[in-house]
Amino acid sequence: MENQVVDAVSIGQSVMGQDMSMWGLFLQAGLVVKVIMIGLLMASVWVWAIVFEKMFRLRKLRSQANQFEEAFWSGGSLEDLYDRIADRPKDPMAAIFVSAMREWRRSNARGVSGETMRARLQQRLERAMEVTLGREMDRVERYMTFLASVGSTAPFVGLFGTVWGIMASFQSIAASKNTSLAVVAPGIAEALFATAIGLVAAIPAVVAYNKISSDLNRYGNRLEAFVDEFSSILSRQLDEKRD
Repeated sequence: MENQVVDAVSIGQSVMGQDMSMWGLFLQAGLVVKVIMIGLLMASVWVWAIVFEKMFRLRKLRSQANQFEEAFWSGGSLEDLYDRIADRPKDPMAAIFVSAMREWRRSNARGVSGETMRARLQQRLERAMEVTLGREMDRVERYMTFLASVGSTAPFVGLFGTVWGIMASFQSIAASKNTSLAVVAPGIAEALFATAIGLVAAIPAVVAYNKISSDLNRYGNRLEAFVDEFSSILSRQLDEKRD
């Protein structure tokens, strides 16, 4: 019994002698586990960079859309509004408006007569707005696939680091022929630390992806509603020309 107590004390002192801090666990980890940890930490930093960029950009886009809609529905001339913003539309909604008005002016310059020509013009206007809408949304949604990828793969990458670290611990046990806690604990701690870093990268990525995707869907629906409204306005003007 006395020998067991002495062994327990010595094991405890040996474990306490190990640096079990986060930095210590990283330094003591094997090369493969270190590479995994570094990769996951870099992914986590990039995730937060994307999150903040998307949050600020969406806030700015909503503000710009409000300003544009205020000018659009103010009752002023759409031709004057187009002349002011045609060279540099500031936001996707303005870009959609500019693309439609540009096609409108080109068609009017050539002249539009006949029911068939007006129907084709209506189709071209709608197509121009839809193409611009798709292009602008692709720009706004950039890097969203990275958030989804990190959210879905980071836990498994961390788990791979955990499995690799535990395998290394077993190899240390086999090499030293010692199953004491002093031999096993550091390797297992390093392995579990890899999983923890994977979760640190994955959880914010999943939460941010769901939140930002929801905000992007609402913003996209707002742009689609504007396309429908502007298409109706242009259609009424075509009907007035026919009359």
